[in-house]
Amino acid sequence: MSSKTLPYSMKDVQYDNAKFRRRSLFQVISHTFFTKKMKRECMACSTGKFLALLMICGLTYLMLTHASPIHSITNHVSSFGTHKGNNSIIYGGIGVRRFWRKPPRLPPRLSPDESNNKSIASEWTSKQESVKKAFIHAWSGYKNYAMGYDELMPLSKRGVDGLGGLGATVVDALDTAMIMGLDDVVSEAGSWIEKHLPERISHKGQVNLFETTIRVVGGLLSSYHLSNSNPTNKGPKPSVYLENAKNLADRLLTGFTSSPTAIPFSDVVLHERTAHAAPDGLSSTSEATTLQLEYNYLSFLTGDPKYSVEAMKVLEHMKTLPKSEGLVPIYISPTSGEFSGSNIRLGSRGDSYYEYLIKVWLQQRQSNRTYLHDMYVEAVKGVKRHLVRKSKPNGLVFVGELPDGIDGGFSPKMDHLVCFLPGTLALGATNGITKAKAMEENLLTFEDLENLKLAEDLAKTCFEMYAVTSTGLAPEIAYFNSEGYSENGLDGGNKTSEYIHDIVIKHADRHNLLRPETVESLFILYRITEDSKYREWGWSIFEAFQKYTKVESGGYSSLDDVTVLPPRRRDKMETFFLGETLKYLYLLFSDSNVIPLTEFVFNTEAHPIPIITKDHQKE
Repeated sequence: MSSKTLPYSMKDVQYDNAKFRRRSLFQVISHTFFTKKMKRECMACSTGKFLALLMICGLTYLMLTHASPIHSITNHVSSFGTHKGNNSIIYGGIGVRRFWRKPPRLPPRLSPDESNNKSIASEWTSKQESVKKAFIHAWSGYKNYAMGYDELMPLSKRGVDGLGGLGATVVDALDTAMIMGLDDVVSEAGSWIEKHLPERISHKGQVNLFETTIRVVGGLLSSYHLSNSNPTNKGPKPSVYLENAKNLADRLLTGFTSSPTAIPFSDVVLHERTAHAAPDGLSSTSEATTLQLEYNYLSFLTGDPKYSVEAMKVLEHMKTLPKSEGLVPIYISPTSGEFSGSNIRLGSRGDSYYEYLIKVWLQQRQSNRTYLHDMYVEAVKGVKRHLVRKSKPNGLVFVGELPDGIDGGFSPKMDHLVCFLPGTLALGATNGITKAKAMEENLLTFEDLENLKLAEDLAKTCFEMYAVTSTGLAPEIAYFNSEGYSENGLDGGNKTSEYIHDIVIKHADRHNLLRPETVESLFILYRITEDSKYREWGWSIFEAFQKYTKVESGGYSSLDDVTVLPPRRRDKMETFFLGETLKYLYLLFSDSNVIPLTEFVFNTEAHPIPIITKDHQKE
């Protein structure tokens, strides 16, 4: 038997087990008597035939008539022997009922695969519960020490307003609590929004158009959809979220309408309904072009096109601007409508421009906005040609920067923010369906498969940025030893890492802000490839967060330096830790039918926005 052969075959599962069953005296005698040999010898003469018949009749008589009731037993168990529908009596001999009994049924046997799958599902459900407990711990710290403030300072146990004072953590965390089924948190956050947010929208001062849109408008719209879809919603009426989103958006629209071009101003003063440019007169390219999912959905819900019209003007204008093989500089002027400078990168100020090209196209596929898909395809080609390199000595695939544009030098610098890209590439390749289904239906082009491979390679690099450090948490920025660049003595501290000599972490870049981009990509890649390694990587990251960033009194802290033990802490819990990081981890360990990628797109703050279909439009 081969070493790979199982100790049983499928035939064994359905075998007739009569030969292993205890047999009566009659069965033993009759079996022996009627073997071929006995039949030949005993049936050869009439005497033998007569004796055989006599023996059979005698045995039959004994079984049917000879009984020795065990009265001492039946007096106490008569309820068993004379139970309604069971008229047999318990005998010391062999009764008819025992003779004619049915063979015992074998208990069902799970195959090794079925048994293993049940065990694996239970394991990930347990991990999902751990993430939920972490969210509750983070929320409790915020609720106890900073309720109504934008962010928690967990070490000093107080709140701080760094995002305009709209209670950003409340709104950012709300849809995460809904997805996790945390009714108490939903009620607490929803009640605060109902009581306090309208007044704050009316009276607060300057806010950033981009940050307020993705966190607050996006969070309110997502919460509206999720609560409207849940008849047992524990918070206020869903209309409360939509009304606040509309009220806030009406003021934020000033950022668009005040600008002389299609590029909006970066800052809005809410109580004045005015807007202005940043002090240097420029807007970040990513900020100006990462507003469309939210305002498209708001127009769809309200029936008022003004929100979508203003937001989509930006992307329509971007279509007309000159690019370097789809790549764009990270600054743009709202005054001239032109790019400023030549710095090209997929990190800060550039990242979500590329993300929203494909996501807005997915959201608006019924609107025939094919130019968005074309821009995305061209940009991905430009990334692969000009920004993708491999590290030395072990060949990690990474995405660098072009500080002086397409004709300038290459920098092997990669922000943690760039780790959104693996998920975006995977989403762009399959449009949210699984790779297996896309392959089965012959939907993937060679370019799609190439992009999916790049997504998986980059996801590995993003994970190794965690694994290479002493804490198991990634720095804000990493450099890669590669052709034309080499630096020693600045490793992550984990001497057992295979990539300790590939990744360089400079002193100024060693902090960790509890960012979500890597776990976002792990979530999307797991949904699309169904490869459990992405879950394993996500769990490793979660355990590191638990070990080094959890604050016992409540909340989680950022870290100053991920390469040393114990790490120094920063007194800040970003809103996106509850709104994005823990949400993506929870969904990574959930079933794929929870917020399916074929029905939702996540805005850049992880708020799920429904994809608008023809059926939705009819409604």
